[in-house]
Amino acid sequence: MSALAAWFWNERFWLPQNVTWADLADSESGEQYPRAGHILSAFPIALGIFAVRLLFERFIAKPCALQMGIQDFGPRRAQPNAILEKVFMSITKCPDGKRLEGLSKQLDWDARKIQRWFRHRRNQDKPSTLTKFCESMWRFTFYLYIFSYGVRFLWSTPWFWDTRQCWYNYPYQPLTSGVYYYYITELAFYWSLMFSQFTDIKRKDFLIMFIHHLATVGLMSFSYVNNMVRVGTLVMCLHDASDFLLEAAKLTNYAKYQRLCDAFFMFFAMVFVTTRLVIYPLWILNTTLLESWELIGPYPSWWLFNGLLLVLQVLHVIWSYLIIRIAYKAIMRGKVGTGKYHPLPVLKDDRSDVESSSEDEDAALNGTKAIHNMSSNGANRVNGHAASGQWVEE
Repeated sequence: MSALAAWFWNERFWLPQNVTWADLADSESGEQYPRAGHILSAFPIALGIFAVRLLFERFIAKPCALQMGIQDFGPRRAQPNAILEKVFMSITKCPDGKRLEGLSKQLDWDARKIQRWFRHRRNQDKPSTLTKFCESMWRFTFYLYIFSYGVRFLWSTPWFWDTRQCWYNYPYQPLTSGVYYYYITELAFYWSLMFSQFTDIKRKDFLIMFIHHLATVGLMSFSYVNNMVRVGTLVMCLHDASDFLLEAAKLTNYAKYQRLCDAFFMFFAMVFVTTRLVIYPLWILNTTLLESWELIGPYPSWWLFNGLLLVLQVLHVIWSYLIIRIAYKAIMRGKVGTGKYHPLPVLKDDRSDVESSSEDEDAALNGTKAIHNMSSNGANRVNGHAASGQWVEE
């Protein structure tokens, strides 16, 4: 184990030349630097955040939803049938034509009636609008809080105004209480998301989002351990800028305030594209690639860190294209969130919505799902984001 630890914590990978872990030990003057052990404190905080969320949803979000007229009832339940239930649980939830024909003969039911039973049975396991509203309200509240805190904190830091300050005297940059709180709170929140995935609304992209949250935690932990926390705070704040807007759009969509929903989504799209395609490359990548090369030079973990940030930029381009395409289609149709063929699957969220109950609605659902599947990205945001639906979390 000691040999494995020595290999993993190799100073020549993590730190610049002529810098050792001993150099970053707490100094006699009381200065403290980031340590890997600090990350462990995120676990109890994550459990605390999860507990706060449960209380928030029950005593704040749910009363708000009921006050807005959102009812706590799910979709229509399928009538009990032992044979169909067995097929549903052990064979398939979406029987093909051949199986429908066999079940029709066995039960003496019309094939259309069996299709309807399976649709109702699938919907039966899906959450109510109230449940989704409470989940989105919690995320909206946290994202708004952490973004506000990030802006307020960074406003008084020198590296917010001059990114070269991220690299002066690196890695001998003392850890301040503000940076520690910011990092550990964000880290704990994403750990709490990983925990809550097992109790939240079950969606098709469960595994994808779990891997995304794990990657987010990994990137944040990596930047903390090698003391790239200054530029890390800039990355986190930049990605937080659009999250709460998307959750606001979802909230207003659930409450059926459609014009407000449209406005929030369009504002979200503008902020997302501006932060990810303009500010991120000109502000973040410029300092991590060019200014850091000039001031500290490259070393192994520097290459890895910048490689991950460049991959993130590629994802930004893909996500922005998908958002722009959806917004464009919405504008061309003269509406953002209404209509039979819904142009905004991100707000309808096909991973959990109730399926249609007529042939026309089935066609609409299939059309929406086709757009949605084309929009899947497999990762939400590196600090999270990219935030809702299968293609955008933070």
